[in-house]
Formats: sequence, C-alpha cells, structure tokens
Amino acid sequence: MLARGLSKSFISPNWISAFSTIFSAAAGICAWETGRADGWARAGFLLGAVAGMQLRLLCNLMDGMVAVEGGKGSKSGELWNDVPDRISDLLIIVPFGYALGTLPMAHELGWLAGVVAVLTAYVRLLGGSLGLKQNFGGPLSKPRRMAVMSAACLLSCFEPLVGWHGVVIYAALIVVAAGGALTFVMRLRQIAHELEAR
Repeated sequence: MLARGLSKSFISPNWISAFSTIFSAAAGICAWETGRADGWARAGFLLGAVAGMQLRLLCNLMDGMVAVEGGKGSKSGELWNDVPDRISDLLIIVPFGYALGTLPMAHELGWLAGVVAVLTAYVRLLGGSLGLKQNFGGPLSKPRRMAVMSAACLLSCFEPLVGWHGVVIYAALIVVAAGGALTFVMRLRQIAHELEAR
C-alpha cells in the first residue's frame, strides 16, 4: 500500500534512496548521544537509533518497489540505489564505536565494523561487474547487520539493571565486524569459483 501510494506521488525512487541517508544520519546521531546520556535519556536515544535504522531499511525496500512496480526507474537508478547505502552503513555503525569511549579500542572497532560492511557490498558489486549474478548471501548481509545493531540497542536499554554501559553494543560491533568479514570472504570465494567454472 505504501509503495503504491509513493508510486502515484511525485516522489522518485532516487529521492527515497537519498532519504535513507537522512534516517541513517539520525540513527548515527542517536548512537553518538548514547555515549553521553544515562537513564531514560539514553534509552530514548537507543530507541531513536533503532527507529532510524528501520526507516533506512524501509527506504531501501520502497525505492526498489517504486522503481520496478511503479515504473519510475531512471538510468542512474543503480547509482542512487547503492551509493546512499554505503554512506548509510558508515553513518550508522561508526558512531556506535565513538559512544563506547571507555571500552578498549572502541573507536577502532566502530570503524572496522563500518569498513567491513562497505567491503561486503564492494565484493557483491565486483561480482556483478564481472558479469556474474550479484551475491546478496552470507551470514551478515545488510538487513542482518541492521537486525544485530537494532537488537543490541533494545537489549542495551536494560544494561543498567546489571551495571553495564555499552557492553551489549560493543559485542554487537564485534559480531558485525566478524560476520561481515566472513560474508566478504564467502562472497569472494563464490566469485572466484564461478569465474574458474566459466
């Protein structure tokens, strides 16, 4: 219903893709603020981050549906579909690392998780550029990354009950970095296998 409504509006799929970065930036700001807030304020920022991540995913879903089902695709649609996603990954993931300043190597972990997320998309697009079907598989594709971070934010709301502050999100960043690295390797191996089988 939403896709149908958007298809009939003046909003283009490219605009929807661009809007995903706005929601991602909002999620990133909320993530950043969780490092400076406590109590109900921190819980509010955590929930704000979850909302931003989910709205980002909704935009990712709607832009394709409006482009295909609504017949509103453009010649530069592929560019608009992918570039905002890569920006969004960094806008969301990296600030979580900066919100965990008291934990060891937190900033570096945030950047590592963000860069690995971008690499998983890079290798998928690389396969496509080589004439292969793009591989969206792997243990930590984009929707699963956002699911891990969203779940971590929700669980982190209850951290004060056990005297923690950011431990759950720290663990989630490790999962995103490790799972993303495994996804990258699996996709790369699949590309090599398909190229050798030609």
